[in-house]
Amino acid sequence: MPYINVANADLFYEIDDYTDPWATPETVLLIHGFTESTPAWRAWVPHLARRYRVIRFDQQGFGQSSAVPDVNAFSTQNFVAHAAKIITELGGGCAHVMGAKSGGLVAIELARLKPECVQTLTLASVPLAPPQPGDWLQHMEAHGVKSWARDTMPPRLGSRMPAAGFEWWVNLMGSTRIETARAYMRWVSNIDVGRTLHEVKCPVLVLTTESPRRAYSRSDVDLYREKLPQAEIVALPVDGYHVGATDPDECAQIALRFVARHAGAQA
Repeated sequence: MPYINVANADLFYEIDDYTDPWATPETVLLIHGFTESTPAWRAWVPHLARRYRVIRFDQQGFGQSSAVPDVNAFSTQNFVAHAAKIITELGGGCAHVMGAKSGGLVAIELARLKPECVQTLTLASVPLAPPQPGDWLQHMEAHGVKSWARDTMPPRLGSRMPAAGFEWWVNLMGSTRIETARAYMRWVSNIDVGRTLHEVKCPVLVLTTESPRRAYSRSDVDLYREKLPQAEIVALPVDGYHVGATDPDECAQIALRFVARHAGAQA
C-alpha cells in the first residue's frame, strides 16, 4: 500500500487518474473530515478523475495512516505540513484543494499559509465554528465511537439516504480510534479560522445546504461572504448538513465546473 512519511507520520494515500494518457493533468487533493478517511470521497472520484489527477489521503490517526502518539499530537502546522508535502511530492507542487467538514479547516489554513500550493479551494459543509468536544467526546468515551456515529448520523445524512447507505457511513466513521477522536477534538476546539479567513486569496467555492438540519449557523455563511467576497457560494436544498455525502454527484459536478474556470492559473 502507498504511504508517504511526513514529520514521523506515515500517511496512506490513493491516486486516481483516468485522464487521457497523453495529457498532463492538474491535481485535485481531497481532505476528509472528522472520523472519516479516503472512502468518504468515493462518489466524487469518478467525476473528478476523468479530468484531473485525484489524490486522497488519510489524515494522521484516521483510516490506514499511523496512529497518534498522544492527545497533543495534532496541530494546525502539522496538518498543513502533511497536505503541503503530499502536494509537493505527489501533486506537482500545486493543486485544486477540496475539503469536507473539518477537513476544510485544514484546507483553509493550507491556502492561507502555503498559497503557492493551492490553485483553488472548494469547501463542502465546512463550519467556521466547529463543535466543542463536550457532548460528542463524552458519548464516545461512554459508548464508543460507533455508537456516537449512529446517534449523530440522522442530521448529517438527512432523510433521503437509504438504510444501507446510513449503515455504510456509521461503519466508516465508527471505525475511528478513540485516541484519534480525543486528540482531534482537542485540536479542533481551539482553532479560529474565521479570524484570518480574509487572508485566503485564491478562488474559493463554498458548498453548503439550505437544510434546517445544518450543523453550522447562518452566521458562518455570512462570514464567508464578508471575509471572502471573491467566493462562490452554492446552497443545495438538501435535508442533511453533510452535503458532500448526501449529494456527492451534484457537488462534484459543481466543483468540476468551478475548477475548470480556473484551471491553468497559478496560485
